Amino acid sequence: MQVVKKKNVNKIKNLLKTSINSENIKLKNEEKKRGILIVIIIMAVLDMCAITCLFLTYGPISYFRDLLITTAMTTMNHKYLAYTFYTEEIIDNVLSKNYVKEVNENTNVNDIQIENFSEKIEYNSVYEKELLTRDENDLYKVIPLEGSNYKGYLVAIYDPSRISLVKSKYYGSWGELLEGIANDNEARVAVNASGFDDLTGRGIGAVATGIFINNGILVSGNQNTKGKIIGFNKNHILVLMEATAKEAIEADIVDAVDFGPFLIVNGKPSEIKGNGGWGISARTAIAQRKDGIVLFLVIDGRQPGYSMGVDMRELVKILVRYGAYNAANLDGGASSSLNIEGKLISKPCAVDPKGERPIPNAWIVK
Repeated sequence: MQVVKKKNVNKIKNLLKTSINSENIKLKNEEKKRGILIVIIIMAVLDMCAITCLFLTYGPISYFRDLLITTAMTTMNHKYLAYTFYTEEIIDNVLSKNYVKEVNENTNVNDIQIENFSEKIEYNSVYEKELLTRDENDLYKVIPLEGSNYKGYLVAIYDPSRISLVKSKYYGSWGELLEGIANDNEARVAVNASGFDDLTGRGIGAVATGIFINNGILVSGNQNTKGKIIGFNKNHILVLMEATAKEAIEADIVDAVDFGPFLIVNGKPSEIKGNGGWGISARTAIAQRKDGIVLFLVIDGRQPGYSMGVDMRELVKILVRYGAYNAANLDGGASSSLNIEGKLISKPCAVDPKGERPIPNAWIVK
């Protein structure tokens, strides 16, 4: 009797083991199937991404190709992105269709009449009202900007005599963050100015690109080589001119950098072909209205989900809205930054924890 019971118990145990093993096999098979399904889905997604990238990069819609090439080719260290996907012939062809055709004039300084404060009753647009509505003692006004794919700031400086150009205290060997330049000079407003020669490949901002005039003295650049002068004369008028440093100083230019393109000259906007050849990125621009009010414009960029930046066409549109009469593009990308009362208010895109990068000089308001 005990033998029979033992056999029955063993039989039940074996059945349970068989059942458990069967369940385990089923679970393992289901896990394998799920694993295979996940791999198939991942591969399908990767294939779709690859196909999409190939379509955007080489497909019939030129917008994405043009955007990639023009954006990459105007960066300091990322031109390889264009050459990775395209031949030099294709790159040259794209650049030939996307460019800024500047107005072939220098600034007519007599057009600018610096006005004293007067409260206006009627305004030509909501933008003019936004810019001119202020208290008599206001030195500047910060206007937040937001578009479909960008965020930034426009600063109106009501007294252009308070604007000057200052350099990094390490100029020639190292740049300085805008925050440092602003605090060193007790600036109430500061924006980046010159581009810089990247001599070490590390973006240290040691020396300004091209001509750099400070307090009527040539700091760097060749005095007899023509450049795109963006500077203020002794009467606090923003002057845009194709000239040598020698010619600029003889024209009473006190502070100036060498950059571009010129966006508006004597009230005439530049003609933008395609996206302007500069792609979409962070931007800094400087402008002056006919009434003498100076505009600092900083647009954040290269930050998906927050702000990608603008192209030259959009940059000109913003400046025209606010009445810019003369305007020029300054160094953009990771250099674009805006400091107000000693604090960074823009969101630059450099690798520094604060997003800033060392720069050689800055426009400030004191």
